[in-house]
Amino acid sequence: MTDERASDGDGIGDDARTDDDTRTDDIWRTDDRSADGRAATDDGTEEADAGDGDDRTADADRTADERRYRVLAAPEDGPVRLLDRQTFEPVVTAESGHDAPVADLRPGYLVDADLDWSSPDPTVRSLSVRRPTLYVFADDAEPMFDAARETWTEARTAGDSMNSRVTRNTDSEVNGVLYVFGEDPTNGIFEAFRDGTRPVEPLVDRVNEQEGSAPREVFVLRPEGGEFVVVTIALRKGGQFADTLRETYDATRPSEPLG
Repeated sequence: MTDERASDGDGIGDDARTDDDTRTDDIWRTDDRSADGRAATDDGTEEADAGDGDDRTADADRTADERRYRVLAAPEDGPVRLLDRQTFEPVVTAESGHDAPVADLRPGYLVDADLDWSSPDPTVRSLSVRRPTLYVFADDAEPMFDAARETWTEARTAGDSMNSRVTRNTDSEVNGVLYVFGEDPTNGIFEAFRDGTRPVEPLVDRVNEQEGSAPREVFVLRPEGGEFVVVTIALRKGGQFADTLRETYDATRPSEPLG
């Protein structure tokens, strides 16, 4: 895939052109995973979840006490939250007492970590960053780009609660994929994505299965009015599509001491 920065288009309308012929309607599938996060094969057996690309290839580098986690968003000055990649359950760590530099973690990082469970809120003994993907969450996000609104309109017309499509830059190169979900006014989908009770993980996994494992930038957006939620995955971290989304939604890229 070529560098998106070579594209002539730098506006979000140009950078998010869509391809209706390449649809990924089944990308959000929680019913094809068992409770421990493994993917079921066609014959009903289970195979190890390839997950974010290198769960199996990096096993040799992981100690017996380490497990793989995704760093979740956390309230400002709140404790680090992790998503256990085996159980798909969120883990809220202690506010202090860590032996590892947890303050330098960023939402979206894929890490191997050893947790000390001797207290109700675990501390992190050690960690290593496997892939510095970044997650961004923006509520009341305006202006919502045309491709997202069109995808949601198509879902409503078809009577569906979700829809998806790939995005392309002005050179017709695929630069991302977006998904739209009808918001639940009772149990907010945006909040569930943010706190990990409904993981973004299956969406990222499918992109990595199709495009190869690499750091990404993932944007979870809810427009004013809260009718739907958009999850956009920019394929190239630091690429023009990701930069345009950050500029549009005032989401400054964080410093990354561990990245």
